[in-house]
Amino acid sequence: MADAEEEAIARALANLSESFIAAAGPGGQNVNKVATAVQLRLNVYALRLTPQVFARFKLLAGSRLTGGGELVLTARRFRTQEANRADARERLIELIRDAHNLPEVRKKSRLNRIGKAQRLEGKKIRGAVKAGRGRVSLD
Repeated sequence: MADAEEEAIARALANLSESFIAAAGPGGQNVNKVATAVQLRLNVYALRLTPQVFARFKLLAGSRLTGGGELVLTARRFRTQEANRADARERLIELIRDAHNLPEVRKKSRLNRIGKAQRLEGKKIRGAVKAGRGRVSLD
């Protein structure tokens, strides 16, 4: 599983495209001149993920995945292009790794005959306690 994960990461880093955009928000006079925010675009079909991993990837990506199967990640946390670029790539790698960590399938618990009898006996006792809480009649 780890080798498939590493292959997907290598394919992602080879197929992604980067563009630098002007970051929104406060930043003084420099914010209008310097494009420090990074926008990564990646065609997720180029990753060649297995169906289970792809379904989990779609779930984790959420609104960052377009209808055409393109993942769009924007990083604008830092003030430099290089720091934002590294941040975006790290988030992409983390997303791919999380998609490969499939949750364990829950196995249904089995109850034996004695356990079932004890559960029903407990329900009868509890029902009797609750039935005794009714209105008191003066007969």
